[in-house]
Amino acid sequence: MPDGCDEFLVEVVERLADIRREDWEACAGADNPFVSYDFLSSLEDSDCASARTGWAPRHVLIRDALGQVLACMPLYLKSHSHGEYIFDWSWAEAYERAGGRYYPKLLSAVPFTPVTGPRLLLHPDAPLSVRAHLLKAVTDLADRAGLSSVHLNFVEQSAVEGMGEANFLHRTGLQYHWHNQDFSTYDDFLATLNSRKRKALKKERRLAQGDGSIIIERLCGSDIEPHHWDALYAFYTDTGARKWGQPYLNRDFFRLIGERLADRVLLVMASKDGQIIAGALNFIGTEVLYGRYWGCLEEVKFLHFELCYHQAIEAAIERGLKRVEAGAQGEHKIARGYLPVLTHSTHFLTDTGFRAAVADFLEQERKAVTQQQHVFLKESPYRQTDELG
Repeated sequence: MPDGCDEFLVEVVERLADIRREDWEACAGADNPFVSYDFLSSLEDSDCASARTGWAPRHVLIRDALGQVLACMPLYLKSHSHGEYIFDWSWAEAYERAGGRYYPKLLSAVPFTPVTGPRLLLHPDAPLSVRAHLLKAVTDLADRAGLSSVHLNFVEQSAVEGMGEANFLHRTGLQYHWHNQDFSTYDDFLATLNSRKRKALKKERRLAQGDGSIIIERLCGSDIEPHHWDALYAFYTDTGARKWGQPYLNRDFFRLIGERLADRVLLVMASKDGQIIAGALNFIGTEVLYGRYWGCLEEVKFLHFELCYHQAIEAAIERGLKRVEAGAQGEHKIARGYLPVLTHSTHFLTDTGFRAAVADFLEQERKAVTQQQHVFLKESPYRQTDELG
């Protein structure tokens, strides 16, 4: 694949099954489990990401003249904005009030998953120009189909650079991440906190574990059995029904990731009197532990914090991972050592007048988000926050 190759072929596929797994994986890499072929195909094969649910796959491939895949992008034709965690409902309302049609739109994201990761998946040997060609292929697709917009949600900060030249607008948000400072133990982490917070977390963990009456275990790979997935799915559906009205994922999806991604899954399960009463699902990247879903059958004070945050920190330290990303929202995470960090998304709007109005809004929003981040950082439990990066 010599650099400077300018003969590219664009292909749009409506099923990941129509792409060779090895071609996708060569571009996606091994770092982030959510852009892996196994994760994304599990969403499609379980009918969670489909035209029926408003997530119609439209994955884009760039091939060279010999048919070699140089780049790909997970892409969906969306008929709504549910399950995205980057909220554009007000944009849709404003555009349609003005006589436009906001939906359907194109979205590059991991369905139902507010996790930062690559969206422009490039083969390591691809020429530098293929990135711009991939972006142009997607915006051309929107133009030809008469769509309102293209959105890339939760992109890596480095990917934002240069996207303005392709008329993508930049949006920021906040999440809360824990950073590993080469800790050897959880106590090493506690030692970086101020004394009041350190004592509070020790007490919180003791109460969450019922002074020994609640057994907590972390499971990965072959240790995860079908009854663990049954329990986790029951927790997930209960939480989903209360938060979203209708859960996004079905039991078949959890079965598939159990078969295809067990070695990249970490379950944290809590049992009392021999019964599993709560659980949390995490995915393991090469550098990051990603917290995803949680639920319980019995309310135990602080158990949510224990399973989702403290256990995740312990697991990340044991595995030598650099950070824990514990999902969207949640200022309560700050007291547990998870500090606010900026997230990034980019947006291409085909209507130039609408694009100008949204650009003005985003400029003000970015300032407000940065200010909010600075305010939250003042609540840090660490003795010296400047060491955390």
